[in-house]
Amino acid sequence: MAVATRGARGGSSFRSLFSFRIFISAIFSLLFVATLSVLFTTNPSTSNDDSDLPTTGNAYVHRTFLALKSDPLRTRMDLIHQQAKDHIALVNAYGAYARKLKLDISKQLKMFDELAHNFSDIVLKPTYKASLFDSDGPIDEDVLRQFEKEVKDRVKIARMIIVEAKENYDNQLKIQKLKDTIFAVHESLAKAKKNGALASLISARSIPKSLHCLAMRLMGEKISNPEKYRDEEPKLEFEDPTLYHYAIFSENVIAVSVVVRSLVKNAVEPWKHVFHDVTNRMNVGAMKVWFKMRPIEGGAFLEVKSVEEFTFLNSSYVPILRQLESAKMKQRYLENQADNATNDANMKNAKSLSMLDHLRFYLPEMYPKLYKILLLDDDVVVQKDLTGLWKIDLDGKVNGAVEICFGSFHRYAQYLNFSHPLIKESFNPKACAWAYGMNIFNLDAWRHEKCTDNYHYWQNLNEDQTLWTAGTLSPGLITFYSTTKTLDKSWHVLGLGYNPSISMDEISNAAVIHYNGNMKPWLDIALNQYKNLWTKYVDNNMEFVQMCNFGL
Repeated sequence: MAVATRGARGGSSFRSLFSFRIFISAIFSLLFVATLSVLFTTNPSTSNDDSDLPTTGNAYVHRTFLALKSDPLRTRMDLIHQQAKDHIALVNAYGAYARKLKLDISKQLKMFDELAHNFSDIVLKPTYKASLFDSDGPIDEDVLRQFEKEVKDRVKIARMIIVEAKENYDNQLKIQKLKDTIFAVHESLAKAKKNGALASLISARSIPKSLHCLAMRLMGEKISNPEKYRDEEPKLEFEDPTLYHYAIFSENVIAVSVVVRSLVKNAVEPWKHVFHDVTNRMNVGAMKVWFKMRPIEGGAFLEVKSVEEFTFLNSSYVPILRQLESAKMKQRYLENQADNATNDANMKNAKSLSMLDHLRFYLPEMYPKLYKILLLDDDVVVQKDLTGLWKIDLDGKVNGAVEICFGSFHRYAQYLNFSHPLIKESFNPKACAWAYGMNIFNLDAWRHEKCTDNYHYWQNLNEDQTLWTAGTLSPGLITFYSTTKTLDKSWHVLGLGYNPSISMDEISNAAVIHYNGNMKPWLDIALNQYKNLWTKYVDNNMEFVQMCNFGL
């Protein structure tokens, strides 16, 4: 009984386990059938136009299953079509890139445009459009094969052109970058030059502390000892035409002293030389005290006057004075200063727009009893005896000067506005310019030629500065256009105030060296290689020079 009972219980358990396994197998079979049904059943909501289906990700996989069931050639056609569209985008991108670089390859640009159109035209061909893109039925394999061949041919051509053009694009891109860099550097250089020139101009126009100190010390000396510095009676030598006369117009005390001292030290007969120094009212006292404290060596003569003492120089007679009173003239001058500073010619000749600079046009009237006079700027140093200038035959000309042109530089075209009809018809733009700074003037010929009247005529026409910009060289070139005698270049060497490359042999052989430019020898910005040629004539024993710490 016991055995029978155990056997009955074991059979019941086996039947229960067998029934559970059958149940599980049935469930998996149903799931498998359902999966196959989903995979191979057509989605009733899907459109028959395969071109509208997405072509990426899970959607592309879903479409591939559908295509396999409906038409396997359509997937192939989609891939070919996509390849054509990709190359359309590629050639358009290269064309746009080439236009952006502004490359000179118009043939390639045209070819890229044609390739893009050819790819588009394939799709638009009636045969392909009707059989491949607009048809809902099965695709004709022969038509698809022809479509694929045409696309691949165009793809091959496009790739060849792109490979060929890529090297050009890389080189052109480098060239364009270099051009951009050069342009940026050029702009920075031009800006730096303009700023540097303006700073140099400001430095040259400013009064150094040492010069201001010297003038104040000299005026203090005069105030402290008025009886010691009373004006003397004019000397007969001041009007003696048989002597050698020099005109110096300046407000710089120490500069004038260097000109006078260098000339006297190198003169064979210094007692035959007469200096006419004209300055402004502010500095006339200091100038007189200096030459009273430090008399000229060798017995030379010197008179100091202020420009106001020449009473005929008034606005009713002198055009520049009348123009200086014009607000329009002043404004135009100020606007031109920064631009003039960057112009080589103007930089060397630009000076303050004042009557003191224009006195050179009134020499016959200022010194009516003289026959000849030598004009010296205050930034020159005399290295040799100058009496030989009076022996030069000027051939009836008014002005004896050294020409400064070489090649196409320093011609009249650089100083005058030849777009103006009056200038164009009156002067030769290729005429050679000459230098101010050391000029021997025949005053009798001047009076005969009426050069001052000629200067007035042109200065009146230039009130709006349309004929030339501010300065004295341009009106000088006009005034003495046909009345200038060329002197040997060894008489006058220029450029020590801006040109660091002047030959020392040329300098040592010169009778007069000229620090024209902004780098004056009494300024900190002076060119060091030339400075000692000026400083050796500075009177360092003068107590006020030492007190004002010139640092020479």
